[in-house]
Amino acid sequence: MPLHFGAMFRRLTFLVILAATAAAAVAQDPELAQIKARELEQVREMISALKSSMDERAEERDRVTGELQATEVLIWEKRAYLRDLERQHDDIEKKKDEIEDKLARREDELAGEMGQLVAQVKAAYTSGSQERLKLLLNQHDPATIGRLLTYYRYMSDYRGEKIETVNGHITELAELRAEAAAEESRLAALADTRAAELKELDAAQAERQTLLTSLKARIADESAQIDRLAAEEQDLAHLIAELTNILSDYPITSQEPFSNLKGNLTWPIAGSLIHDFGQPRAGGKVTWNGVVLAAPRGREVRSIYHGRVVFADWLVGMGLLVIVDHGEDYLTLYGYNETTLKTAGDWVAPGDVIATVGDSGGQQQTGLYFEVRKGTRPQNPRQWVSRQPKTGY
Repeated sequence: MPLHFGAMFRRLTFLVILAATAAAAVAQDPELAQIKARELEQVREMISALKSSMDERAEERDRVTGELQATEVLIWEKRAYLRDLERQHDDIEKKKDEIEDKLARREDELAGEMGQLVAQVKAAYTSGSQERLKLLLNQHDPATIGRLLTYYRYMSDYRGEKIETVNGHITELAELRAEAAAEESRLAALADTRAAELKELDAAQAERQTLLTSLKARIADESAQIDRLAAEEQDLAHLIAELTNILSDYPITSQEPFSNLKGNLTWPIAGSLIHDFGQPRAGGKVTWNGVVLAAPRGREVRSIYHGRVVFADWLVGMGLLVIVDHGEDYLTLYGYNETTLKTAGDWVAPGDVIATVGDSGGQQQTGLYFEVRKGTRPQNPRQWVSRQPKTGY
């Protein structure tokens, strides 16, 4: 028999928190590490079951919304993979540049050593094979003869060492050239992979636009739009109620309680306000529970304070959503993201990057939805957050 959503989520949250709390002990006890590995596997299974349940509920209510979710999650995965490809490309380019710099230095060193070796060989050839005999006949002091013979032996040894060094550098140069060619091949393969991923991303974005057009047509009248917004708010309120209920048994402590920082927190991104808390929407029948800040796609979204991530997934109306618990029943919500960079159970500090700006959830422009809640009650974010982030946020 499938678990009820609330029971499933309570069990899931318990496992996530238990795994995070025991992390330090795991490193000290191999047997405990095995137990925790099994618990983490249970967490993955529960997350999969929970996500399937949420997807089924969304599909029952609105098939187009379910398809939109699948498409936006695919776009998220493609963009995340493309960013990973870009990082790989940069790393390979850097390594290739280092190899080429080293190759250039070794070629210069080889040219110098070859020049010295040629000079030595030429000198030895010029003096001829009778150089030691001439030395014995032209010198009368035995001590002088001994010193000169030692000198010639050193010179002969030096020529032999030079030959070995030159041969070693020639071998090293061949290896460096092969290594540079291998990195060049990796870059070419990455370029092919990136082109294929971009093609699939373009197709997914075109599919998303088709779904948005269909969705817009279905909620063209005001009553349908209100019903949809009410259903989305109900989903979010239900989720937050479950979180508030579960997390009351797992208090969060930090250097200073969240409530003491009211009015002194920093905005999660730099962006222009396009929707404000309490502002009417859908003809004034409902209002905004948070704020929407317009910002370019991919801009980093940062946690405003210490806390624990309790949700990081796609939710109807919110798209890719991250919820952070700050203790005292206070939660902050970050929605419409392009990607989420944290998972349930992760701990965050002020300024930690938790997501990137996007337009998920069917939004028409890129931006961040940001909300503060005390339990299930929305708070005006502008009463809590006043400071502008540093340049580059």
